Amino acid sequence: MARKASTKLARLIKTGLLVLFIVAASVGATLYYSWQQDSPPSWLQWSEKGNPAAAAEADGAPAPIAAKPIFAPLDPFTVTLSENGRSRILYVGITLRVQDDGSRAMLLEYMPMVRDRVLKILAEQQPSHIQTPEGRQALVQQLTAGLKEQYPPNPAQPRINDVLFTAFVIQ
Repeated sequence: MARKASTKLARLIKTGLLVLFIVAASVGATLYYSWQQDSPPSWLQWSEKGNPAAAAEADGAPAPIAAKPIFAPLDPFTVTLSENGRSRILYVGITLRVQDDGSRAMLLEYMPMVRDRVLKILAEQQPSHIQTPEGRQALVQQLTAGLKEQYPPNPAQPRINDVLFTAFVIQ
C-alpha cells in the first residue's frame, strides 16, 4: 500500500515538474521574442516615472497610437467621371483608419461635410489616372489631406492615419 502511494506521489511530482517546465519555457520564449522586436511589448515598458504613455501625455507629446486599429467606415460613393467626352462610373468604398475615438466621433458628427469633401475630390479624378497604382496612391493622399482639414465651427482636426479602399470599380 505504501509502495502504491509513493508511486502515485512520484508520478504527481513528475507531472507537476513537467507542467512547471512547460510554463517556464513558454514565458522564457515570450520574453525572448519580445526583446527581439524593436521595442518591448507595452506591458514591459515602464520608465522610472511609471507608465511611459502617461509620461508622454504629461510632457505634451501626442498620445501613442492605439494598439487596436480604430476604423470609421463611410457609405460607398458613386461618381460620374468624364474623360475624352466619355462618361465613366466610379464606385468606391472607403474606410478611414483614425488615431482615436475622438476623431471617429468627430467624423461621424460631421458626416455630411465628410461625404461632400470626398465626393468633390472623387469628381475631379481622371479614370485613366486612378486606375494606376500611382494614381490611387495620389488619390489617397488627396483624400487624407482633404479630410484632415477643420470642420467649422469645430477648430479641432481629426487624426486620420490612413484612407483604405474597400471597393474600387470603374466602369
